[in-house]
Amino acid sequence: MSQSVARSRTNHETIARNSSPPLEAIEAAYDRIEAERDRNCWIYLRPREEALEACRKLVARARTGENLPLLGIPFGVKDNIDVEGMPTTAACPAFSYTPWHSAHCVERLTAAGAICLGKTNLDQFATGLSGARSPYGPCASVADARYIAGGSSSGSAVAVAAGHVAFALGTDTGGSGRIPAGFNNIVGIKPTVGLVSSRGLVPNCPTIDCVSVFCNTVSDGEAIIEIIEGFDFEDPYSRLPRTFSFATGTVPSFRFGRIASADIECFGMPECGELYERACERFAQIGGTAIEVDFAAFRQAGELMFSGPWVAERNSAIASLMDINSGSLLDVTRTVLGSAAGYSAIDTFGAIHRLHRLRRDAEAIFAGIDALVVPTAPRPFTLEEMDRDPITLNNRLGYYSYFANLLDLCGVAVPNATLPNGMPMGVTLLAPAWHDRALIGLARRFEASAGRAAFELKSGG
Repeated sequence: MSQSVARSRTNHETIARNSSPPLEAIEAAYDRIEAERDRNCWIYLRPREEALEACRKLVARARTGENLPLLGIPFGVKDNIDVEGMPTTAACPAFSYTPWHSAHCVERLTAAGAICLGKTNLDQFATGLSGARSPYGPCASVADARYIAGGSSSGSAVAVAAGHVAFALGTDTGGSGRIPAGFNNIVGIKPTVGLVSSRGLVPNCPTIDCVSVFCNTVSDGEAIIEIIEGFDFEDPYSRLPRTFSFATGTVPSFRFGRIASADIECFGMPECGELYERACERFAQIGGTAIEVDFAAFRQAGELMFSGPWVAERNSAIASLMDINSGSLLDVTRTVLGSAAGYSAIDTFGAIHRLHRLRRDAEAIFAGIDALVVPTAPRPFTLEEMDRDPITLNNRLGYYSYFANLLDLCGVAVPNATLPNGMPMGVTLLAPAWHDRALIGLARRFEASAGRAAFELKSGG
C-alpha cells in the first residue's frame, strides 16, 4: 500500500488486514541496493533477514493498536550518526566503533516504526562538500555518474534518489544537507541548529552541526522533522525555540530575497545562473515579490567557514576522537584539518566578533523579506575535476551554503531544473532560526508549481 509519510499517521485496521506491504517494501529495498552496489552509497548494510524480522515484530505490535506512524518505512543513516549495533566509521575505518545506543533522532524514528537498513557513505569525518573524499569510494550523482553527488552526506542523498530507501538522515555544517539534494533532484531539509538533538552524532563543528533529512517531497521531510525535533536536555547544543511560526505557506503573497543578476556566481557555467533566474520567475508566479538583496554579508560569513578559524573547531572535535597525524586520515582530510594551526585565539575571537556584525546585517535583510532564495550550489563538477583540485573546487561548492549555520538560518533545498548536460540544479530557501514551518510551507508551494509527481513512501498504513 502506497502513501506519503505525512499521511501515514496510523490506520491500524488496515494494517491488521494486510501486513504484507511493509515486508514487501523492505524486500524491494534490499533488491534495489544489491543490484546497485557500484553506487558506493552504503558503508554498512544491515542483514536482510534481520530487517525483515524487525519489521514482522513491528507489524505484530501495530495489530495490537500501537501507534507506529512510520510502520515498515525503510531509511538510511549517514555513518557519522550512531545506530545501535551498527558500526560507526565516519568514513575512517581506523575510527570504527559499535555503539550501544542509537542517536536520539534515530531512536525517535525507530520508535515510530521506521526500519534502518544501514549506514551511508560520506566525506571522511564530514569534511567536504563533494562526496568524493571517502575510502569506501566516491559517490556520483544518480543523474550522471561522471559528476559528483555532493557531500558530505553523499550516500544518504544517493540512497534516496536511487530509490533504495524512502528517506535518509544526513548532517549539515556548511551545506552537507543541501548540496547533495541539489545534485540528485531531491529535497534536503536543514533545520534550525538545535531543533533536532545532535546527541549520538560524531562531532564536526559542534556549535553549528545539525541533523538533516533527505526525502522525495517537502511534505515527507516535514513529517520526519515532526518526529525527530524537540529539546534534548542531554545534548548541550540543543535549544529551546524562541518562537515557532506555524504558517503553512498558503498566504497568497510573500516577499523573497534574490541575488542581483550581475552578482550571481556560477564559476564558469552561466547556464546555472539561467536556471536560478527561472526559479525566481516561478516564485513570482506563485505570489512572490522579488527583492534584490546585497549578498555581501552572506558571502563574507561563508568565507569565515572555509578560510577562517572554524576549521580549528573541526580540528579540535576530530583530534579529541583520534590522532589526526596517525596516517589513518585521507591526505585531503589531513590537509584541511592541518590548516587550523594557522589560526590563533586572537584570530578566533576576531572572527566571532566579525560574525556577530554580519548576523546583524543579515537580520536587517530578513526584516524586509520572508525568505532568501539562492542556488543550492553554484555549479556541478565532475569527479575527475574534483580529484584534480579537491580543495579549491570544494570551497566553490559552498559559495551559497557555507554561511547558513554560521548566521543561524534554517533551510530547505528543493529541485528546480536540469542543465543541458542532464545534471539537476536545485535552489535553497533560507530564513532565520525557528521559521522552519513557514519556510517548509513556501518550499511546498514551489514544489507544487513544478507539477512534480509526489513520490509515495511505502508503509503498511
